[in-house]
Amino acid sequence: MAPPIALPETFARAVAGLRSAAPRPEITLEEVGAPQRLAPFTFALSATVLRDGDEVATGRLILLHDPVGHEAWQGTLRLVTYVTAELEVDLAADPLLPGVGWTWLTDALDTHDAGHRAIGGTVTQTMSTRFGDLAGPPTAGDIEIRASWTPVDDDLTPHLLGWCALLASTAGLPPPGVTALSDRRPAGAA
Repeated sequence: MAPPIALPETFARAVAGLRSAAPRPEITLEEVGAPQRLAPFTFALSATVLRDGDEVATGRLILLHDPVGHEAWQGTLRLVTYVTAELEVDLAADPLLPGVGWTWLTDALDTHDAGHRAIGGTVTQTMSTRFGDLAGPPTAGDIEIRASWTPVDDDLTPHLLGWCALLASTAGLPPPGVTALSDRRPAGAA
């Protein structure tokens, strides 16, 4: 039996930060297998966002660590994400959606003081129209956000909280503590 591999301190602290943050109740996090060929050390989380009991968004956050670093990363740690959410057809068709989606990411990181550099990615909006025997709404829309960035230090708790805020935005959740008007019931209603 091979002896356990000692994890670099930077990577261990980064993983601990990702594990320590608690998302809002609509977001469920789960540790999943990470791609092994992208960096010597990897860790990954998946997320599911529920709204009114329905899955409305999913995501994956991957931590990469290469102790010797990468010039393109501008550091030894890199976070990579993929987030996808169903959208109302009108919103999915909006030509401003990609810019708004990118702002959801950058604002979420900034709001949670998740210092970063070398950020890049894509925002994709898709519309699908169903025909024939395919069940479901005749037209559906989605947004996909793929991005990566280099944290400026190894405390990744703010990055996880920012990522969860991105998930909430893509899922259309109201800010914490705010009740959506559609969720309010008239007085005396059951």
